Amino acid sequence: MKLVNIDYIPGEEIIEALGIVKGQIVQSKNIGRDFMAGMKTIVGGEITGYTDMISTARSMATKRMVDEAKSLGADAVINIRYGSSSVMNGAAEIIAYGTAVKLKQKKSKQGE
Repeated sequence: MKLVNIDYIPGEEIIEALGIVKGQIVQSKNIGRDFMAGMKTIVGGEITGYTDMISTARSMATKRMVDEAKSLGADAVINIRYGSSSVMNGAAEIIAYGTAVKLKQKKSKQGE
């Protein structure tokens, strides 16, 4: 499955737009991570526990988007975007969305 954040795929012809696909997850923090994050705010620097949590959530949202695109028979998802929001104290939503498309199948060369 090809994934791009532009509205075309170089060298490919889009023959059909199948519709918008999305994947989302609501991820909550945990007490241990919150405590360490609070300590980090005192001394400054990256809060790696949260960075890892958001990275994992983004990967899960992407996988869910791809699964939805596959269920439609898509070859690619174009114009991918990510969003995030706080849905409640201590929880964030991550969403990945784009347009599922079918690509023109390239003819194989003779003898391959």
